[in-house]
Amino acid sequence: MEKAPDDVSNIHNRFSLTLVNPSSHYFSLFVSLGVAAIISLATLLGYFGTNIEETWHVVLAVITVLFLTQLLDTRFTKKKEYSKSLHSSLFANMLWAATVLLGLLASLVLSKEPSLFLITFGMFLFASFRIGIYTTTLGVSIKRAWAICFVQPLAMFLALVPQDQWIPMLSDPLALGYGVSFMIIASVWSILTDRAGRPGMESTHKTIQAYLASQKNDHTEAEEIMEQRSSETKVATSQIRLSPQNGGKEFRMVLPEIHPGPYHPVGGSNIPYLIYKNLSSSAMVMHSISDHALNLPSKNEVENYLKNLENSKIKEEGLQCTEPVTVQINKARVIGLLFGKNPLLFLSLSPHGMEDIPNYMKNEIEQYAKNRNYSKPLIVDCHNAMGEEISNEDGEDMLKAAKSCLDTLITKDSFPIEFGYANSDNMDVWTEDLGMGGLGIVCLKINEKKYFLGWADANNMENGVREKIIDLFAKKDLQLLEICTSDTHYAPVKARNRNGYYQLGLITSADKLAKWFLEIASNAESNTSTAKFEILENETKVKVMGQGIYEDYSRALDNSLKITKVFMIGGVGFFITSLFV
Repeated sequence: MEKAPDDVSNIHNRFSLTLVNPSSHYFSLFVSLGVAAIISLATLLGYFGTNIEETWHVVLAVITVLFLTQLLDTRFTKKKEYSKSLHSSLFANMLWAATVLLGLLASLVLSKEPSLFLITFGMFLFASFRIGIYTTTLGVSIKRAWAICFVQPLAMFLALVPQDQWIPMLSDPLALGYGVSFMIIASVWSILTDRAGRPGMESTHKTIQAYLASQKNDHTEAEEIMEQRSSETKVATSQIRLSPQNGGKEFRMVLPEIHPGPYHPVGGSNIPYLIYKNLSSSAMVMHSISDHALNLPSKNEVENYLKNLENSKIKEEGLQCTEPVTVQINKARVIGLLFGKNPLLFLSLSPHGMEDIPNYMKNEIEQYAKNRNYSKPLIVDCHNAMGEEISNEDGEDMLKAAKSCLDTLITKDSFPIEFGYANSDNMDVWTEDLGMGGLGIVCLKINEKKYFLGWADANNMENGVREKIIDLFAKKDLQLLEICTSDTHYAPVKARNRNGYYQLGLITSADKLAKWFLEIASNAESNTSTAKFEILENETKVKVMGQGIYEDYSRALDNSLKITKVFMIGGVGFFITSLFV
């Protein structure tokens, strides 16, 4: 289980490669038409010496042909997606433009006439690029890619080049030799990268295509691939249910052993919100100590999990709990409360941050609690600051803090519980760094003192935001113990950054978040009433993705990139030789 975060982090780091595509197909459309105009002008003025007045009708013809063939392109793609056709057309046009412009530059440097060979060669490079794009991302076989790769560049070539030059330029042995060589190189590259993940992954390209389709909310293929590799296991879910004695609305704090993910909109990416809604929007769905190996791979498994969550059993109940205990050791902070014999621990390194808390820490804390006659501890990974995998030093400090907190809780007196809960459901708090569950606050009144716990349905928090909000609460004489996030992988908008999401506080200021939290806290405080607690436990058999699938994905990506680097270095070197011909 300890290697999975490394593989997940490696896959996550490769996410930036998906940002190469422009964010809008309109951008690709207009820029590709502009690049086609550059190709036309450079060819006509630089290679053929055409008068400027005679170029415009040719430029217009080339642009028109490009636009029409871009529409035609969609007929050949697996999903018939216009945007992908435009993106591939843009980059292929840029490659052709670079070829003709570098050819002109080389002719100046070498003091020779521009070679018409480079115009034809640029067209072949255009076709070669299309082979790579069509086979990897558009789901076209190599045979079919060869059949259609020339449609767009050849149509542009015929509109651009004078008719009397068609046969000589297209039959040039040098152009054919270089051009066909690059088409073979593109084909070999495609075959090797498709097999890069074997034996664990049969087809790297199908996985890429499924991922890209899921980004258009077509998650069927991605979920099928992931579910095939998933294995059935039992997962636990713990809850603390607070029920008002006056018969009002109950509240639950939920700790699912499953992990949100793998990514929006696939599988259990939005599982915190779905649990929240299933519990009548009166819950905080915390991030337990779990990693991406415990992702639910499909909507079917999500429904199975939610359905079985109704079968939770009461393990303990009572009317009292302790006041909170806070232990800080260097960066590590643990806050604990004791409900009967059940300790509730909140673990955080904020404002320093970390990735998911590893499983070995959970096991050690649970064993320590068992040795001191506690029931099963409920451990929350607050997930409230961005950071890397926890270091050995910080991990040791956190374990010491958790053990010290458990030792102190034994000595604490218990008092009757009063609680109040409120959320942002009736507030206008939509923002790009917040999930569908919004914000929530529970107010605990223990021994005549009020303590607040904050929750956000978000994927982590910007470093230091928690501290700013807590300081603003303190200025109002309110004690906000902690703010936790659900680590949802739901994304209200597609974030075009390296992380692939916006952590809470990156878009919305800490002051604005504090204003919202203070309003919710006021509502929660006004609703406080005497309550009883119940500890609920559930065990459900579901399919989870496991560690192996991430190892295979990570290996396939690494191998594909290594192959690509080798081919790029060789291709660039081969291309440079064409400038001296």
